[in-house]
Amino acid sequence: MKQNLFIDGQWQAPVRGGTFDVVDPATELVIHQAPAGTTEDIEKAVKAARHAFDTGPWPRMSGRERASYLRAISQIILARKQELGRLEVLDNGKPLPEAVWDMEDAAGCFAYYAGLAEEMDAKPEETVPLSDARFSSKVVREPIGVAGAIIPWNYPLLMASWKVAPALAAGCTMVLKPSELTPLTALELAGIAEEVGLPAGVLNVVTGMGPDAGKPLSEHPQIDKLAFTGSVPTGSRIMAAAARDIKNVSLELGGKSPFVVFADSDIEKAVEWIMFGIFWNQGQVCSATSRVLVEESFYPALLERLVGETAKIRIGNGLVDGTLLGPLVSKGQYDKVLAMIERARSEGATIAYGGKRPVGMETGFFLEPTILTDMAEDSFIWREEIFAPVVCIKPFKNEDDAIRMANDSRFGLAAAVMSKDRKRCERVARAFRAGIVWINCSQPTFTEAPWGGYKQSGIGRELGIWGLNNYLEVKQITSFDSEDAWGWYLKPDDRP
Repeated sequence: MKQNLFIDGQWQAPVRGGTFDVVDPATELVIHQAPAGTTEDIEKAVKAARHAFDTGPWPRMSGRERASYLRAISQIILARKQELGRLEVLDNGKPLPEAVWDMEDAAGCFAYYAGLAEEMDAKPEETVPLSDARFSSKVVREPIGVAGAIIPWNYPLLMASWKVAPALAAGCTMVLKPSELTPLTALELAGIAEEVGLPAGVLNVVTGMGPDAGKPLSEHPQIDKLAFTGSVPTGSRIMAAAARDIKNVSLELGGKSPFVVFADSDIEKAVEWIMFGIFWNQGQVCSATSRVLVEESFYPALLERLVGETAKIRIGNGLVDGTLLGPLVSKGQYDKVLAMIERARSEGATIAYGGKRPVGMETGFFLEPTILTDMAEDSFIWREEIFAPVVCIKPFKNEDDAIRMANDSRFGLAAAVMSKDRKRCERVARAFRAGIVWINCSQPTFTEAPWGGYKQSGIGRELGIWGLNNYLEVKQITSFDSEDAWGWYLKPDDRP
């Protein structure tokens, strides 16, 4: 495990020399003392990234040259996926197979953006047809500059990859600040960047607390682009900070995603996708379909089957074979979720299953998968993000009722619909006010497709070509090609 910050191609101790505990959420044991970066370290990192962008080779390389580094990073992540996955389990708590899956996705992300970097060489500019034949115009895309990225704790290396890979492919340099809860694999990524010979200052990784490192990064005047994934309140503060210097900003902020299930659905498939949509990664997923709406006639049978299957989920340490549900990421998150469940109970919700610490598991931040019913549509638990393996389930009367209930939210990240009637699915999908919609499934995510939300779920899109465009500026270059005078004050007959 890395002991220092990675700044300007070197491992450096924090200026103030501080550290913070990294805790295994399954055992509650401290597994590492991570370097605690502060304002001074952010200043050094931004200066290094600025110098690397303004005078270094990275933004001046061809896309093919940058792609060679990205592919090398991808190959190392893939070769080390078991080791990195185990480190992610110790840091985050998720089951090992899911962590290894994340490593494979992270490797795939770097490989994908390597391909897009090469495509930039094939089409370096685009001609723009004009209405005046005396002029010609073209559009070129150039890297924005120095990017600052602040990532969450639920998919530590994968979320870093979603930002680092497209930024580097575009020719940007970056300062990455991972969550203080899960800093380990971000530091490993820095080590991999060093191993492949990434030029100094192109990628800088500063670990530390949000107020000490995240805040000065978001407020730094030499940052050209801010990318953040996390909570709405923090995203709002970052957006306000970006406004001072009119920074380019992209925000992926949370959700309370609905899953509409019609009565003609296959009950086994419906239960499987509902469970995956909320219990995968301990429900600590921004797009988790945590509001399940079931057609009235189907509701009793589906609820009974859902409770029965949920009871079979194996809870435990993510390193133990067969574990499907690991611990929540931290004591703070654990206490917050328990308080939300208790509030739901006090406001009239019924706990159909779970809602407490599993019997016999006195250590670790473990919570039973939880199913809540009978909550009001204006209740806190129905409307606010829980970020835990807690699902709220309600019946609906008809299609219009389902769409109304689904869209009645300040969030709009994702939504899902299930029915054997494909036309109905397509109709409902178009009616959802959400950036990501799944039909007859929930949560599958592909690097090639755009990711982002409506309303308070954020601004901008990650992944796919849209993720690359996040880190590119568009420049118009227009030429006057005629031999004639323009004629504003100098007329053709007046020329000497």
